[in-house]
Amino acid sequence: MRYWLLKTEPEDYSYSDLERDGSTVWDGVNNALALKHLRTMFLGDLALIYHTAKERQVMGIAEIVSQPYADPALSDRKRVVVDVRAVRRVNQPITLTQIKQDSKFTNFDLLRLPRLSVVPVSEFDWQYLIDLTSGTK
Repeated sequence: MRYWLLKTEPEDYSYSDLERDGSTVWDGVNNALALKHLRTMFLGDLALIYHTAKERQVMGIAEIVSQPYADPALSDRKRVVVDVRAVRRVNQPITLTQIKQDSKFTNFDLLRLPRLSVVPVSEFDWQYLIDLTSGTK
């Protein structure tokens, strides 16, 4: 299993929207590296849903529920999407400021590549973030 962080503009599509819908097509990705990450996702991978803009915080957990496939809304086979479903909202959202201030995240791609919309998360970073969002750290 792999772990990811998926960024979304909450005014366009928030974690609350994902909870309401149950699942959605994760589309709109056009950066080459972010698309490369989407292509390496597997059924059952987990992702943190991160609100950008003014919020800048981890809001919930989602599961990848499809293999990557060509975006049906576009005629470009390089543009892929995956289906995601809501798993659960985090107990305690973790802000970008908190992540930046924590020395355990020095190699976290969210900080190294801040404009990337699909970010791989190491198993260590995943578990540490899960602990932080549950209030156990």
